[in-house]
Amino acid sequence: MRAVVFTGVGEPLRVEELELEAPKAGEVKIELVGAGVCHSDLHVYKGDWKHKTPLVLGHEGAGVVTAVGTGVTRPALGDHVILSWMPPCGACRWCASGKPQLCATSMSAIGTDMLFDGTTRLARADGSPVYHYLSSAVFAEQAVVPAAGAITIRDDAPLDKVSIIGCAVATGFGAVVNTAQMEWGSSVAVIGCGAVGLSAIQGARLRAATRIVAVDVVPGKLEAARAFGATDVVNSAETDPVEAVRELTGGVDYAFECIGLAETCEQAAAMLAFGGTAVIVGQPKAGTRPGYDALLLSCYEQRVIGSNYGSMRPTVDFPHLVDLCMDGRLMIDELITGHRPLAEAQDAFEDLIAGRAIRTVLDCGR
Repeated sequence: MRAVVFTGVGEPLRVEELELEAPKAGEVKIELVGAGVCHSDLHVYKGDWKHKTPLVLGHEGAGVVTAVGTGVTRPALGDHVILSWMPPCGACRWCASGKPQLCATSMSAIGTDMLFDGTTRLARADGSPVYHYLSSAVFAEQAVVPAAGAITIRDDAPLDKVSIIGCAVATGFGAVVNTAQMEWGSSVAVIGCGAVGLSAIQGARLRAATRIVAVDVVPGKLEAARAFGATDVVNSAETDPVEAVRELTGGVDYAFECIGLAETCEQAAAMLAFGGTAVIVGQPKAGTRPGYDALLLSCYEQRVIGSNYGSMRPTVDFPHLVDLCMDGRLMIDELITGHRPLAEAQDAFEDLIAGRAIRTVLDCGR
């Protein structure tokens, strides 16, 4: 099968013919339909995060189950699935306490670029191993993944479109609804209006936020933010975003940082009203250390919290998100600004870097 292979920083992405082993115990094989191009993939491509090479990128995808390993009862052959890059083991203390986004087994596996048993199913023709980014490797025609990471959804949902639920939509929407558990009628600021930030805006809209202030430097993304539910927009290339947000709202109840920079993490905290919560949704470079005035956090009872994967429970939440999309309550078509074949993955990254794309979907079929 064909896959997009990353061989090192500064090296162009290449489509190669790779060997894909059959699924082993607890695994399934997926015929992929669509895969979203995410900033997390871009971090690897740029060298912000270190991973094994050669590596098949991609962690946001959807497709159809074509084979199952021993012991797998769900999903079944022919099921339509969205992939989760945090497949829960179901046995660790975090899974047992209802926090699969913190699964210790999954955290360990995705850091090794292999599957749960510590091996890879991907290889070049000479037998040399190729690794799975986030145990997913969905910039490809097919993938073998842990069965717990293949979430069955309704058959009438368009797989190319709902593929982006597996990261962008889940992360942004979930940060509002699951992580922050935002109260109805709150005031909100969202810093960064890519696919994750726009999904956070939608979460705030569906939670009946009274004010939603979108912050970005790209005018086109601020226009999109209004369409997704923002009541106000701030171009932080032209004005101080903290001053602008505080002037509009007097301080927000919730600020969602959806970029992953020290500066914007600090801005999120500075935008808060008394008792407010800043949620760090973006994925910073390793070692990023924002500075906060701890006395102000204490005196004003403010909080800065992290959100991994929108605190998603994929088995429960993904089908619900699909229903919201199919019912027209959650905008998903509008998040996808383009489709490209696997061979144009490099161009998709360039679009992302230049701010020309919100979400590009790679069409995985031949």
